[in-house]
Amino acid sequence: MGRDETETYLTVPSFFRCPISLDVMKSPVSLCTGVTYDRASIQRWLDGGNNTCPATMQILRTKDFVPNLTLQRLIKSWSDSLGRHAGGSPPRGILTVEEVNESLRRLSLEKDDDEIRLENLSRIVRFAKDSDTNREFLWKRDDFAPMLVDIVAAVDGGTRATTKIKLGLLAIMILDTMFKGDNNERDRERLSNLMLTDGGGRCLTALLLAIQRGNLKTKIESVRVLEMISFDTKSKEIISERDGILTELIKSISSETDASLMEACLSFLITISTSKRVRSKLIAEKTITMIKDILLTETTSVAVTEKSLKLLETLSSKREGRSEICGGDAGGRCVEGVVRKLLKVSEKATEHAVTILWCLCYVFREDKRAEETVERCNGVTKLLVVIQSNCSPMVRQMAKDLIKVLKVNTSASALSAYETNTTHITPF
Repeated sequence: MGRDETETYLTVPSFFRCPISLDVMKSPVSLCTGVTYDRASIQRWLDGGNNTCPATMQILRTKDFVPNLTLQRLIKSWSDSLGRHAGGSPPRGILTVEEVNESLRRLSLEKDDDEIRLENLSRIVRFAKDSDTNREFLWKRDDFAPMLVDIVAAVDGGTRATTKIKLGLLAIMILDTMFKGDNNERDRERLSNLMLTDGGGRCLTALLLAIQRGNLKTKIESVRVLEMISFDTKSKEIISERDGILTELIKSISSETDASLMEACLSFLITISTSKRVRSKLIAEKTITMIKDILLTETTSVAVTEKSLKLLETLSSKREGRSEICGGDAGGRCVEGVVRKLLKVSEKATEHAVTILWCLCYVFREDKRAEETVERCNGVTKLLVVIQSNCSPMVRQMAKDLIKVLKVNTSASALSAYETNTTHITPF
């Protein structure tokens, strides 16, 4: 059953929305950094092992939070006012379907007046950000996605018109916002086909420029759009072969980069690395050296560490990847970084780390330096603890396989000492 054309869609004050879920907060609470989140969202973040403020990425002095009663009262008053307006004229700041449709119509017709288009697209951005219902309404329009793609494609390296660049960045923002929910594979395929229809030339150029020249928020949005359209093997290879994209994103996983951008870039690289050809390109571009630096940095966030290890696990499936991990420009320290993260970050990180070591030291055993590094870095002790941990049965079996291999190179007395010392290691 279709929606009533007079139905009202809500524009929510931005500070009423949780920075994590983007939904109106039900129980706002503030961290020691002063940033307010919905209680359920921030609790999930902290329960995931994170020790930073999601919005600022500052290390938390304490994970305690306090109810923001003032904001809660404001949200309740606003909500009550909406109820009083029901059945009458919508309150100020709320867009009706007719107003949204009119903005979309003007976007389509006023192609020569970028200022008018910018004004109308800005309204659509606010509308799209406010709720899943609003986003669903927009996405179901057959003309909406093609219109956004055309706006993005109009931005290129020679674009000097500031307004046209702003239009392109707003279109990227909307595309990123559209996919914050559970979009199905058909939606991703549709967007991928639209953006890569000409071999991805114009749209990929615009996304690369946004990553190179945009602010932090724009960079993250653009990387996430790239991940959305990496739908199948063909799309992943088209994107990876576009000059500059892999180079720029690999550079962006430097340990000096903002953690949110690092996480977005790693997520994208993991997605496209399912293609064998792309894996080879990532290895050739010295991705493993960058991952090594991340693993050897003590202050890296849980999410970044987990994604780094997952990407490294994927790259270790290729011979040249294993060679780079054990030696190459990483100088063998990549294995050291993997061992360091065993039992230190999270269960997921430990499982990725064990899988990497199992691949290097048990399955292929192409370079004895890997085994020597595991032994030197007290890896045997940690693997003995993994066997007794809550990791999956498969990972615990991998740890047992590794112990068998490493026993060959470890004297009985040394192994006995390792087993005695396991009592001093506490997982995570």
